[in-house]
Amino acid sequence: MTVEQEWFRPEGRELLVPGILSPRRSVPPHIERPEYVGKDEAVSDTGPYVQSADVIARVREASRVAALALQAAGEAAQPGVTTDHIDGVVHAVLLEHGAYPSTLGYLGFEKSCCTSLNEVICHGIPDSTVMQSGDILNVDVTAYLNGVHGDCNATFLVGEVHPRAQDLVDRTHEAMMRGVKVARPGREVNVIGRVIEKFTARHGLESVRDYTGHGVAEGFHNGLVIPHYDSAPMFDEVIEEGMTFTIEPMVTLGSQGWEQWDDGWTVVTRDRSFTAQFEHTMLITGEGPELLTVV
Repeated sequence: MTVEQEWFRPEGRELLVPGILSPRRSVPPHIERPEYVGKDEAVSDTGPYVQSADVIARVREASRVAALALQAAGEAAQPGVTTDHIDGVVHAVLLEHGAYPSTLGYLGFEKSCCTSLNEVICHGIPDSTVMQSGDILNVDVTAYLNGVHGDCNATFLVGEVHPRAQDLVDRTHEAMMRGVKVARPGREVNVIGRVIEKFTARHGLESVRDYTGHGVAEGFHNGLVIPHYDSAPMFDEVIEEGMTFTIEPMVTLGSQGWEQWDDGWTVVTRDRSFTAQFEHTMLITGEGPELLTVV
């Protein structure tokens, strides 16, 4: 961590360590579960990249519900609140709309969303950690509804943050939107990452390479990989009308180097610099991209 990075970390905020986990939240039996819940593998993590009209209509609704839960999480992200409380908010909204939290029981993950605070790049587990003014919090929400998933995330400012943290969040959102803009039929998916990486580098930021966007529909991840860096000639799948996938760049103030906690999920920057992320599920139409994870 550089002197500058340490300087804008909230006063009194130590580097993160795992907190205490609350019991797994229950889901009423009438709400449909994905096939992988309670299993060691996700058989549904495959499938066609191009979706039928029926699947698209269902992904659209699942995405809308996920966006509602994410909006509620952002409103709840305040100083003094635990990340576990955010999980409870997301859980309640999803259930209210008849959706199952896709992460709950996915390959051993025991919470209803991911909460990635400050130096956590992705897959943070909600726990007893208390947020304080100056933190930034990414919340990643996926809803399973009518046999399909809708996936989104956003980074929220907790109280008053340092201008460099604010800039990181703003640039990350813009990087995602620039990637969305170029996702058009006939182009290779690697053009998305090329645009994102060039934009972030121009602002002295790094785009994490090892975690990517993905196809999403009946499978939580259907095998389609959406890179957030210039991967050419790799990841050369051609974008087609009817595809549904996510763009979700993870951007750091320091190095993109990372390491994982012993919980097997939480990924943090190796230099403990702040990191931000945004994500939308999108549909490719003949006219270009359409964002589905919107309220």
